[in-house]
Amino acid sequence: MDSSSTAPSRTGCADDHPCTAAPRRGRPRSEAVDQAILDAVERLMAGGSSLAELSMEGIAQEAGVAKATVYRRWPNKEALLIDVVRRLEEPEPELAGESVRDDVVTLLDFMRRRGLAKRSRWILKAALSQMGSLPEFKQLYHERVVQRRRELIRHVVQRGVERGELRSDLDLDLLAEILTAPMLVRSVLWDDAPLDDPGLPQLIVDTALQGVAARPSGPVPAG
Repeated sequence: MDSSSTAPSRTGCADDHPCTAAPRRGRPRSEAVDQAILDAVERLMAGGSSLAELSMEGIAQEAGVAKATVYRRWPNKEALLIDVVRRLEEPEPELAGESVRDDVVTLLDFMRRRGLAKRSRWILKAALSQMGSLPEFKQLYHERVVQRRRELIRHVVQRGVERGELRSDLDLDLLAEILTAPMLVRSVLWDDAPLDDPGLPQLIVDTALQGVAARPSGPVPAG
């Protein structure tokens, strides 16, 4: 009898019982290590380190991990900083889509609450003010954060034009900037700007919409 017919294959499976390839073994990525690294960056920035002064070696030391551990997760400092900033940013709110006013108020209130998060606000301000020293970080931030939010507010404005809520002769990009700029200035650029009033988003939106809302057609009724 030919013993080769029942001999185990090199994979450990009998020839008459095919088996799938053994899964590749490897150490799974640890979320705890990820958090330790991201926390380390925040601590270094909160301690006064500039973006230019941060290094992968210094971050690894602060996090208590090997430098290779950091590089396995992020190819460079700029990519790591983007994830730090994105973690500080809470996800954009869901929009009801029922009216331009309500959607923009929701977005502006999101920006107001973000500004009230004092620690997040300080680190974001520091990162934005120093962005020019790291061109790759600036480009990544605009691609992954700024552009996404621009598209979101632009979509709201475009929907308002299509529904007849806003004038059709408006530049959509300019209008999106007009609606969001006041809150952006207060939440990021001006340290002493008041943000505690929950009615601020409504005030900004209503003030802007008075000048850009669609005008009723036909003759204006006599007073």
